[in-house]
Formats: sequence, C-alpha cells, structure tokens
Amino acid sequence: MARLVLIFFIFACLKTVNVIAQGNAPTAAPAPVGAATQGNIAAAPAGTSSLGGLGVNYGLLGDNLPTPDEVIDLIKSNKINKVRIFEPKQAVLQALKDSNLELALGTRNEDLQSLATDPSAATKFVQENVVAYSPGVKFRYITLGNEVIPGQYANFVFDAMQNMQNALKAANVNVPVSTVVATSVLGSSYPPSNATFGQDASAVMEKIVSFLQQNQYPLLANVYTCFPYFAEPTNINADYALGNANVAKGVIDGSIQYNTMFDAMIDAVYIAMEKVGGKDVKLVVSETGWPSAGLNLATMDNAKAYVNNVIQRVSSGKGTPLRPSIPIEAYIFAMFNENQKPAGTEQNFGLFYPDMKPVYPVSIA
Repeated sequence: MARLVLIFFIFACLKTVNVIAQGNAPTAAPAPVGAATQGNIAAAPAGTSSLGGLGVNYGLLGDNLPTPDEVIDLIKSNKINKVRIFEPKQAVLQALKDSNLELALGTRNEDLQSLATDPSAATKFVQENVVAYSPGVKFRYITLGNEVIPGQYANFVFDAMQNMQNALKAANVNVPVSTVVATSVLGSSYPPSNATFGQDASAVMEKIVSFLQQNQYPLLANVYTCFPYFAEPTNINADYALGNANVAKGVIDGSIQYNTMFDAMIDAVYIAMEKVGGKDVKLVVSETGWPSAGLNLATMDNAKAYVNNVIQRVSSGKGTPLRPSIPIEAYIFAMFNENQKPAGTEQNFGLFYPDMKPVYPVSIA
C-alpha cells in the first residue's frame, strides 16, 4: 500500500531528542514499556461506541498466503479482536462471518471518484459488502480512501464519505464513516502543540474534520515512527522512536514531556484537528509497525521491541499525554510478510510468515 510518511515528522527541530521545546499543552501521562517474550498477541474488547483495543492489518499482496479461514482463525487464536482490510474481498468477508472480530473495511482509492459523484455507487457498495454480510460481520468502520490526502483523489473524499453515510443510513446500518490519512497531512508538527494541517491538505481536512465532529466519528491515521528514524538515525534517539519509555530526556512541549514519538505523533494530529474545530474528534491508529528486514535499522530486535511496546501501550488502557482519558486503539501493520509488495522493508512488516509461524515473539503484560 502507499506509504506517504513525509519527513515533516522527523520533528524537524528534534536533534537527538534532547531538544527542549516550548509550547502549550496539558499535563503528561507516562508511557509503559513493552515486553518481548514468547506468547500471543492480545487486546481488550471494545465496542464500536468506544475507542481502545488492538487490531491488525490483513493485507493480501502475496501469492503464498494462508486461506482467509486460516487467517481469521490465526487472528482469533492470538486474541486480537479487530482487523482492518483495505478493500472488500468476498472470501475474507465470508470468513469473518460469526467470527466476532470487528472489521474496519476500506474502499479502493481508485473508486473514490465514483463514490463521490454517484450516490448509487455508494448504495451498491453498502448492499454488496455490508448488508450482504450483516449481522454476521461486525463492521466497526467504513473508510473512504487510504493516504490520499493530499493527492489526486483528495477532493473526492468528503463527498464520498457523505454518500457512504447516506447509503448506510438508508440501509439502516449504523457504522462510522471516516478516511485514513498519513502524517503527511501535517505541515507543522514540532512541537506537537504547534501542529497544523499543511496548506495542500488543510481545505480538505477542515471539511472532513467538521463532518467527523458533527457525527462523532473518529479520524484514522497511519503512524510510523520508523521512517523518521531511518531518515535521521543520528538525530533521533532510538529509544524515543522505538517507544522505550526509559528515555532520559524526551521532548518537552509546555507542561508535557513526550517520552515516545508514538505519543507525540498522535497528539500532533489531535492538535491539528482541534485547530480546525475538531476538539471532540477521536483518533484511531489505523497502521503502525516496524519492518524486521530490508534496511540496516530494520532489524528483528527493533521490530520486536517496537511492536511489543505498542501492544503494551494499547493494553494499558491509557491515552496520550494530551488525551489521557481516551484509550488508544491501534492496528499493527501487518499480519504477514507479503512477497508481492515492493522489495525491501515493505515485504517485512509482518507479525507472521506466510506459513503462519511468528516472525518474532510478541506478548502482552
């Protein structure tokens, strides 16, 4: 999938993460340290009316992957209770029936124009991919577009979201509608209290955030700390990027100290939304992960440390320093190493090999 993680989020002024920056923000909450021992992945249950819990991204860009039935059983056996797929796949939707897993279902980016300009396209999508599998499949979100803002499809997202919401309501289906953004929607992001949407994204994001605020739907964002770290490993503290919260000096933003880049990136998006009227819009981390191969810094140990830290962070039930009372909901990227993705790191984000053996051990406290 597209991974438009701009180096805006290197936190441009972040030199060795020992920088002390000024800003205005509420009090901080500590970030837990993750374990890395043999075991299963787990998540606390949560309904669609509340945020929280652990999910996984299930991609299909491989010619040697297990069957959807085998994958759903593997997800359930690891006590993950949420799954995200990037577009409707009938075999996957069928496998999800009566699984009790909650599904974040995406649309293809190339379908956004028709979904935005033709309400019947949204109706067809809902009837074929939602109504046909309800109530057996528990739909958590329908997302219109993945990392398309800014870009050629950006101006279609808002209208597509409206048409999808109308089609769902007409079918008497109550599922939140949203979109998935990359951190490239942010122009300024350092310190988090200075975060704003970039000029090339702000007009579209203002309309989307207003829609989400009005309907009390969350925004979904792909949050990767590995890419800024890969770009400037001498200027970014490894522990800060990996989520090892024992960093001696984090980033101070007013009254907040950020001990992990993960928290800082989430709060930067929260602040950008608040500045355009989205003070009540919640954020779901639709993707986060660390590749286990493909670059010198994409190691098995780093991937294991980061993913376990995220798992424990989510399992703690605590929010970010800016939103301490809102539990984090995060979807690990990804379920498998997929051999039809571009060579390099893209093929090595999986928790599992295609033979369903774990790439590295993960655990939850």
